[in-house]
Amino acid sequence: MSAPDTVTAGLIVIGDEILSGRTKDVNIGTIADFCTELGIALTEVRVVSDVHEDIVDAVNALRARYTYVFTTGGIGPTHDDITADAIASAFGVALPINPEARAMLEARWATTNTEATEARLRMARIPEGADLIVNAVSAAPGFRIGNVHVMAGVPKIMQAMLESIAPTLEGGRRMLSVTIACRVGEGAIGGPLGRLQAEYPDVKMGSYPQMGTGAVHTELVLRSPDPDRLAVAADAVRAMVSEAHRAAGLPAADEPY
Repeated sequence: MSAPDTVTAGLIVIGDEILSGRTKDVNIGTIADFCTELGIALTEVRVVSDVHEDIVDAVNALRARYTYVFTTGGIGPTHDDITADAIASAFGVALPINPEARAMLEARWATTNTEATEARLRMARIPEGADLIVNAVSAAPGFRIGNVHVMAGVPKIMQAMLESIAPTLEGGRRMLSVTIACRVGEGAIGGPLGRLQAEYPDVKMGSYPQMGTGAVHTELVLRSPDPDRLAVAADAVRAMVSEAHRAAGLPAADEPY
């Protein structure tokens, strides 16, 4: 069976600590790479505060829009870890202590001589009807309900949960990319690049200025799941870049510089 053309995803990053700048998020990049590898188009990322209604609104909006939704953060043992509560509200289900989740936690606590406190047991509360996402790092599970995958915010744990859910996700056609270096600034190629984008609407063309080497130059990134269309569009862009280089007295795109 061939992969579907388009499988989409939205990501909700939850936590006041992200919005305040206290914690620097690295999970967005990890999940973007993960989705790209599976042929899933990560189309939207929202960062929301630890406010119950805001999380509910974001979850309901994105789960109606995308094939998959991923959330990170807010499933720990403290009072401000309210993601599970919000997900249960979004789906209109109860949030009891899940026996399987509790058993996972208690098995880990037994090896570390850790007391099963009320706060720690908050991590065993799972919305009714959800499936657990295994946490090979610290035992406290995430969960999946509908098309929403709820994961920890701690990067190492989140990555372990991604590995756990990967076999359950259906990817689409993988996005391929070509990067073309251009030795002139965006202003010199903006017009012709726009015309080429209109000519090849099925190939995404991005322009990214690079200024770290002391000279202004531009990286052009072309993306498409169709290798033939990508190759044709890339040749057209290279020809455009060569013309821009010649106009500026620089080597053509296919010449060393």
